Amino acid sequence: MVSNAHARPPSVCPCGSGLAYAQCCGRWHGPAEHLQAPTPEALMRSRYSAYALGLGDYLLQTWHPSNRPAQPLEFEAAQQWVRLEIRQAPPATAERGEVEFVAVSKLGGRAHRLHERSRFVREAGRWFYRDGDVL
Repeated sequence: MVSNAHARPPSVCPCGSGLAYAQCCGRWHGPAEHLQAPTPEALMRSRYSAYALGLGDYLLQTWHPSNRPAQPLEFEAAQQWVRLEIRQAPPATAERGEVEFVAVSKLGGRAHRLHERSRFVREAGRWFYRDGDVL
């Protein structure tokens, strides 16, 4: 496994919003002092885009410290992220939120589908991915 971070960001955001990357998830993919994703759905979209772009540092920064992986993330170079579908993103409370999504990727000529209900928590004004249930 290797990092597949792109040297140049895409023009259209990988999350499927239809917006330019710089106006969508790209706003959140900078250093930690950058603006923070304002909702669990925005964080979910930015995390999907980070997987698509091989941005392991961003994924770790947005993972809640209580269950953040101890090792740097590695990405399968041949894996292509094809589509993100947000199934449900009910309004969050001040401290908790959930997003149900389906993410589709291709690896080795085969499509892979991840259907998850992710849980997010907000601490010190910042949303973090806590955990999720594969559906």
